[in-house]
Amino acid sequence: MTISPYFRNLRSAYNAELDDLTQDSEGLHVLDKRLAQRRKEMEFLVHMLEVSPEMVATVFHKGFRFSSLAAMNHLVTLEADELPEWDSLGHAIQMEAWTQPLVEVVKRNAMGEWFLTVAAALEFLSSKPDHLQANDSDADADADTNNQADDEMLDDDERDAKVRDEAGADWMVEQGFDRKE
Repeated sequence: MTISPYFRNLRSAYNAELDDLTQDSEGLHVLDKRLAQRRKEMEFLVHMLEVSPEMVATVFHKGFRFSSLAAMNHLVTLEADELPEWDSLGHAIQMEAWTQPLVEVVKRNAMGEWFLTVAAALEFLSSKPDHLQANDSDADADADTNNQADDEMLDDDERDAKVRDEAGADWMVEQGFDRKE
C-alpha cells in the first residue's frame, strides 16, 4: 500500500499522540480516561482541526468502522488538498453511535468535514501498523541508498548543513506545515 507524504507524517504524529495518552507518569494505562477527558473538551479542540488534526483526531479513536478497504487504501494515497467530501465516504466508513455528538460539534466548523476524512484515515492507518511499516521501510531503504551516494560527494560542512536542513524541515512538518521541496 502506498501512503501519501501527508498521511505518512500525520500517522507518526497520531500514533505518538496516542502513545502519550496511553500511560501516565507511573506507567498506568490511562488511555480511556484521557480520551474521555479530551472528548469533553471538544468545543475547544475544534479550533485546532486544521493546525493539529492528529491531536484532535484522537477523540475518535476506535470510533470508525471501515467497510471498504479499497476506498480506505485509496484515501491514504491522497494529499490534504485532494481529499474527497466526507459524505462521499458513507459507503466505506461508519461511525460508532457514541461519536455522533462529537461529529455534530466538528461539522459546525468550516473544516469539519475535511477533518473527519483525515481522522478516519488516521484511525485506519493506526489499525494497520505492521503491514504499512514494512512497505515504508522498503521505501526508506531505497531512499537511504540514494541519499548515501549523494552524501558521499559532500564535504563535512555541507553534510552537516544538509542534516540540519532536513531536521528543520521534519520539525516544521510535525508542526503542521507542508514540506518545502
